Amino acid sequence: MKIGVPKEIKPQEHRIGLTPGSVKTLISEGHEVLVENNGGFEAGFENEQYKTAGAKIINKAEDIFNDSEIIVKVKEPQSNEVKMIKENQIVFTYLHLAATKELTEGLIKSKGICIAYETVTDDNGRLPLLAPMSAVAGRMSVQAGAHCLEKNQKGRGLLLGGAPGVEGGTVVILGGGVVGENAAIIATGMRAKVHIVDKSEARLKQLVEIFGDKIIPEQSDKIDLNKLVGQADLLVGGVLIPGAEAPKLVTKDMLKLMKRGSVIVDVAIDQGGCVETSKPTTHGDPTYIVDDIVHYCVANMPGGVPRTSTIALNSATLPYLTKLANKGYEKALGEDKNFLAGLNVHKGQVTYKAVADVFSHQFILASEAIKI
Repeated sequence: MKIGVPKEIKPQEHRIGLTPGSVKTLISEGHEVLVENNGGFEAGFENEQYKTAGAKIINKAEDIFNDSEIIVKVKEPQSNEVKMIKENQIVFTYLHLAATKELTEGLIKSKGICIAYETVTDDNGRLPLLAPMSAVAGRMSVQAGAHCLEKNQKGRGLLLGGAPGVEGGTVVILGGGVVGENAAIIATGMRAKVHIVDKSEARLKQLVEIFGDKIIPEQSDKIDLNKLVGQADLLVGGVLIPGAEAPKLVTKDMLKLMKRGSVIVDVAIDQGGCVETSKPTTHGDPTYIVDDIVHYCVANMPGGVPRTSTIALNSATLPYLTKLANKGYEKALGEDKNFLAGLNVHKGQVTYKAVADVFSHQFILASEAIKI
């Protein structure tokens, strides 16, 4: 198959869909790979590396979309990319459709075959293609939050890790999944006081096994969230419902309970955010203030560390892409129910229920769609 890798065009997005190593693997399987000129440059991958791996360097994204059977990206297609998607073309990338009606409508209209990294599952119900970026975003959330607490960033003027004779700050992490666990790795490493809130008692026990007394587990239905939010110097939103819009756990009124200059990092912003006052920001202009609370809501956090992120993402996505290219999407998805869970839009039909529900679209089972 012809596999196209356009340069990412979302603001401050420097990742790329394939590394040279991944290209080499696909070429060895008999596929052709087209990479846009300097597409991997900002992630530290040169054109010459792609050429050595066997890729063809293409100057225009339009030519890649026009000539490729599979488009491999990192971020959701931007508006002018959506217009280039051809009928029956496979698009394999992060989509986060439940937070973006315009994109959903555009992909429906394109009649493409749109497979979302973030809804592919495994046998344990986990999200193996989302996990690497969730891990990166979780670690970055505390790094970014600690920076935002500095006074020149309009924060409280507090060093999250404390200092000799001064206690560290308090971090409240909403959600004990991959984001929450990785946020806790950094926050506990900084010697902050760390609360992790999750609805699952079993998951909280797992986290205690990992972190011991370095964290304070909080079961969501047994705590006063208002009180806990009020204690936070840094609040990390890491709540995820696969493929669906994030629940709004922190209301605007709750901001009044927080300390002036406290920081919210809403990692769930790709899915609409779990804080009522959250709105997407960029790496170029990452924060804004509501009721004296600093909000950091960058919608592509891992794009800030593109080399680490691209390599981590490829380690997870390459086996799926190889299967897709070797077998064709119908067989690849049809024989793997977990991979099939990634199909969100198929030739003008919505095949992921959470997306259909949020936009009141007709829903068709993915298994039925690929048989049509």
